Amino acid sequence: MGTDSLGSFWAVLLLPLVFGVPTEEPTFGESAASHLSKGCRRCCDPEEPLSSADPVQGPASPHFPYVLPEVRPYINITILKGDKGDRGPPGTPGKPGKDGPRGDRGSQGVKGNKGQAGNPGSSCQAHYSAFSVGRKTALHSSEDFLPLLFDRVFVNTDGHFDMTTGRFTAPLRGLYFFSLNVHSWNYKETYVHIVHNEQAAVILYAQPSERSIMQSQSVMLPLEPGDHVWVRLFKRERENAIYSDDVDTYITFSGHLIKAED
Repeated sequence: MGTDSLGSFWAVLLLPLVFGVPTEEPTFGESAASHLSKGCRRCCDPEEPLSSADPVQGPASPHFPYVLPEVRPYINITILKGDKGDRGPPGTPGKPGKDGPRGDRGSQGVKGNKGQAGNPGSSCQAHYSAFSVGRKTALHSSEDFLPLLFDRVFVNTDGHFDMTTGRFTAPLRGLYFFSLNVHSWNYKETYVHIVHNEQAAVILYAQPSERSIMQSQSVMLPLEPGDHVWVRLFKRERENAIYSDDVDTYITFSGHLIKAED
C-alpha cells in the first residue's frame, strides 16, 4: 500500500472526530417523561413501591417541598352569647366560720337626754327581823322542862328577842329561819327542843359519850305576828345537860325573817 493510500485511510478515520458525529437531541417533554418514569412522581401520585425491574436511580437533586399553612378558625363569642338566665335557687348554707378577733373599742357616744321620772313606789316599807344570842354557862335539867336562857347578845334588831324570857316574838306574818348550836356533856344525854309557842318543833339529841362534841339543829317556821319561838331542856330517865364555860361561848341561838307576807 502506498503512502497516498495510507494518508487517505487515516483521513477517513479522523473525519468523525474532527466534525463530530451527528446525534438526535430529545425534546423537553421526552426528557421529563423519561425522568418521571425512572423514579420521580408528583405529590398527588399514589405511593407505590418501585418494581424490581426499574433501575435504581441515584440521589435526586435537592428540592424544597411545599408546606401547607395551618388554619386556625376564629369564633366571635359576642355573636354566640345568649341572654342572661334567671337567678338560681340559694344553695345549702355552709358551716359557720371561726370567730374573728375582737375589734377595737369604739369611741364613747354622745350622752343621751335625761329620762322621765318613774311612777311612785309602794308606800310599804321593807321589813326585816333578826337575832343571835349566846350562853356561857352550863345547864343541867332538874325538872321536866327548863327554858334555856341566854346571857350574850350578838344581834337583836328592834329588840324582837326577849333576854329575860329567852323567847323571840315574831313582828310580822312570814317565813322565818332558826338555828341552835350546843355542846354536849360527856357521859350525859342532851335533849333540847326548839319550841313554836308551846309545841316542840324539832329536837336536838346527843347520846352519852366519853367525849363532848358540838351539836346543831335548824328549822324554818311560818309564823304569825305575836308567835313565840324559844328553846327548852327536858329530863327523861337519864340526866340531861349542855356544856359551856365562862371563857368561850358554846351555846348559840339565832333566827331571822326570810320573807314577809304582809
